Amino acid sequence: AIAQSPLAAAYNTPEHRIFDHRTYVICGDGCLQEGVSAEASSLAGHLGLGRLVVLYDDNGITIDGSTDLSFTEDVGKRYEAYGWHVSAVSDVANGLDDLRAAIKEAEAVADKPSLIKVKTVIGFGSKIAGTHKVHGAPIGEAGLADGR
Repeated sequence: AIAQSPLAAAYNTPEHRIFDHRTYVICGDGCLQEGVSAEASSLAGHLGLGRLVVLYDDNGITIDGSTDLSFTEDVGKRYEAYGWHVSAVSDVANGLDDLRAAIKEAEAVADKPSLIKVKTVIGFGSKIAGTHKVHGAPIGEAGLADGR
């Protein structure tokens, strides 16, 4: 994302738009707890990387358990402070129309990166849904059957 604008300025012509893309990122709660994501996100906001869209899987779970154990900040407000456009999708499990609309809205923002908070339930449909037990561990055939 950071290289897109200078490469476009150097190499694009009216006939050949070689660098004309967006960068999409999918991340979760644990990802946004890392210091490197804070530094990169702050820089992206500072540089106004309007072709960057981050889909944040806001399921409230890390590999260690609930985010309440270690993560109490308002991620959306933090990203607004970084200079990002922030939107939220609260019910992606019942349809993708709101998510599609949020992505379209983010793509229309040219002067700042966008964070879309997508509220999800980890392991949706399984008996261990919403717990860290489904994070990074197989749920087995019975768990798959429950989810169907």
